[in-house]
Amino acid sequence: MAKKLPKTPSIQLAPSILSCDFAKIADEIAEIASNGIEMVHLDVMDGHFVPNITFGPPVVAKIRKCSDLFFDAHLMITDPQKYAQPFIDAGVDNITFHIEVVPEPTDFIKKLHDSGISAGLCLNPETPVSAIEKYAPLADMILVMTVHPGFGGQSFIAKAAEKIAPIRQIVGPDVRLEVDGGIDPETARLVTSYGADTLVAGNAIFGQTDRAVAIKAIRSACSK
Repeated sequence: MAKKLPKTPSIQLAPSILSCDFAKIADEIAEIASNGIEMVHLDVMDGHFVPNITFGPPVVAKIRKCSDLFFDAHLMITDPQKYAQPFIDAGVDNITFHIEVVPEPTDFIKKLHDSGISAGLCLNPETPVSAIEKYAPLADMILVMTVHPGFGGQSFIAKAAEKIAPIRQIVGPDVRLEVDGGIDPETARLVTSYGADTLVAGNAIFGQTDRAVAIKAIRSACSK
């Protein structure tokens, strides 16, 4: 049975396993879990919607065997409706898809809910808030991209982060508002001040020698 999204208004870090060492992924996930992480972010890319290819349902199913954390799957793919069920079967707890490829997402959000998982709606840096305004309250989480999707380690786009505040006004306090791209202690402080409560961090956690210190630094920044 799929896990429920952690309740708002708690700040959640969702480390992106794209930045971890896949040769020892079970140990990597166990280490962040031991430091209080409840969610992991799964960056799924198809080489079509974004210029990179990562992993699919078989890999997710293997990872699920070694972790009971909340699996936050971000489908950066052209046809998320076609591939949603295999990811659900593999054990994800949330599927976030892009408004750019599903311009009328009401039925898809319902399908995800009917399948027992939560639904997230994502918009790219160039996509205006108006594109999701009608549908955002139907979702469980909104993901604001503060980099162009496709690769880790990109620079934070401050202008894109400014969309967080109006989205928070649209969805109210009970929908999670996630940010992905260039998150570190400095940018974490900024996006949480706008109303974000779920932060995807890749290199800022897995790229650091001491993950406990890295996690603590981001959390501390969010509380200031």
